Amino acid sequence: MLLSLACVGAATAASDPVGQVKGLGQASLLLKEQGRDLIAYQADTPRVPASTMKLLTAFAALQTWGPNHHFETDFFQDGSGWLWVKGYADPYLVSEELDRVVPMLKKNGVRQVSGIGLDDSFFGPDVEIAGRSSSDNPYDAPVTALAANFNTINLVRNGDQIRSAETQTELTATARRFGLAGGAGKQRVNLRERDIAVRYFGELLAAKLAGAGIAVQDRQKNAPVPAGARLVYRHSNSRTLSDMLKPMLKYSNNFIANALFLRLAEPEGRGQVTMAAAKQRMTNFARQRFGWRDFRIDDGAGLSRANRLSARQLVDVVEAFAPYRDLLPEQEGNPNVRAKTGSLRGVSCYAGYVRRKGVWAPFALLINQPVEYNLRRRVASSLVR
Repeated sequence: MLLSLACVGAATAASDPVGQVKGLGQASLLLKEQGRDLIAYQADTPRVPASTMKLLTAFAALQTWGPNHHFETDFFQDGSGWLWVKGYADPYLVSEELDRVVPMLKKNGVRQVSGIGLDDSFFGPDVEIAGRSSSDNPYDAPVTALAANFNTINLVRNGDQIRSAETQTELTATARRFGLAGGAGKQRVNLRERDIAVRYFGELLAAKLAGAGIAVQDRQKNAPVPAGARLVYRHSNSRTLSDMLKPMLKYSNNFIANALFLRLAEPEGRGQVTMAAAKQRMTNFARQRFGWRDFRIDDGAGLSRANRLSARQLVDVVEAFAPYRDLLPEQEGNPNVRAKTGSLRGVSCYAGYVRRKGVWAPFALLINQPVEYNLRRRVASSLVR
């Protein structure tokens, strides 16, 4: 009889995920409907938001630049024939975008290059992302003001043979070294350090220039653009801010989120960005836009465990994000949920919208203790009903 009752209790908990959350000490849940709290459990307690922090970063970016904004990168040539690149934290300078840059450089008179100068001084020397670890994983990539392919490389190793796993991305000397240091088969790793990442950008650009018939000498330097260098081309990324935010939110791209977070410290692309300025800028934005008091912002992607938001604060962001709701991914198998996940060890979060009787309602779930992986999705599905 006791065993039977225990089984019934377990089944009831499984069928009532909201009740399961309410039984957790380190959890918060808020669902609002027509401006009123429909379900509120510890909704004002600050917790670690993990990657749901990206909702705030995305909203601040949209409010600052607008959904149709295009980020820019400047290309100069000096009197000795060096090509200089000045980066302003465009987060989406991928190989395909560099393939758009090179013909424009050629069109604007660049026929030979004595060397490539790389200027990532838009980010100050103190810029380091809180919570970023030293792993090889792509989500731990360094964030630099000048970066190709999110500062990651995608390779295949077969014995001592290394090749790029992407047809649009040439194999460079740095990429080959990383490939030889890794294991057999497919490798997707980050470039680890700022200097390595900036050097890789120069190598990839040189390979693409050479592929277009532009003679390039094998010389590089990382330094500010010299006075007197002539601006030959200002590249406007083909992707709008909305085009960048949609994959950032779907795939939880930390590089894009923190590049935007840092760029927001100097939205006009002037001066030099510091980490302290980026934190203060986002903190001021949240205070002024939402009137928050008890919260902490330590990075823009949610990597840092020092971040603190409450479920109510996250719902404030979700409510304001409503005009851009389509940028959020649908929950797999349930088109009535559009939400952003957040995951760290012992942290499971979810925030966005559930469609109830044809109307989208904002919700936020923050769990700061170990739970089953799929609980958050079961909670969101139950909120629909």
